[in-house]
Amino acid sequence: MTTMTLNATNGSANEGFGLFARITESLRVWLARMETRAQLERLSERELADIGMCRADIEDVVNHRA
Repeated sequence: MTTMTLNATNGSANEGFGLFARITESLRVWLARMETRAQLERLSERELADIGMCRADIEDVVNHRA
C-alpha cells in the first residue's frame, strides 16, 4: 500500500508572514536611520569636517545618497 502525504500551505498565511517581515525590516531600517541622523547631528562642525562632512550632508548620508 502506498501512503501519500500532502503538505498544503495556506498562501495567505505565508503572505502575512512576508508582510510582517517587510514591516519589521522597514521599521528596523527607519530606526537605524534615525539613530544615524541623531549621532551625526550631535557632532560639532569641526568633528563633521574631520570626517569630510558638513551639516548639509547629513540627510544625504542618512538616506544613502552620498
